[in-house]
Amino acid sequence: MKNNVRLNRLKASITQEQLAKKTGVTRQTIGLIEKGQYNPSLQLCVSIAKELNKTLDDLFWEVENE
Repeated sequence: MKNNVRLNRLKASITQEQLAKKTGVTRQTIGLIEKGQYNPSLQLCVSIAKELNKTLDDLFWEVENE
């Protein structure tokens, strides 16, 4: 899954630590999500989207296997 979490987090001037605290996960989890190395639950995706004032479509999309 690809995502724009890092880009939108930086635009919002929020650190990984701040976003993690607001969404109830660790900073490491946010880092892994941003790198595309962790697939968050739908609930976590919604929490991140709310904190960044974005839609799920703004932040996450699936990449088809080639």
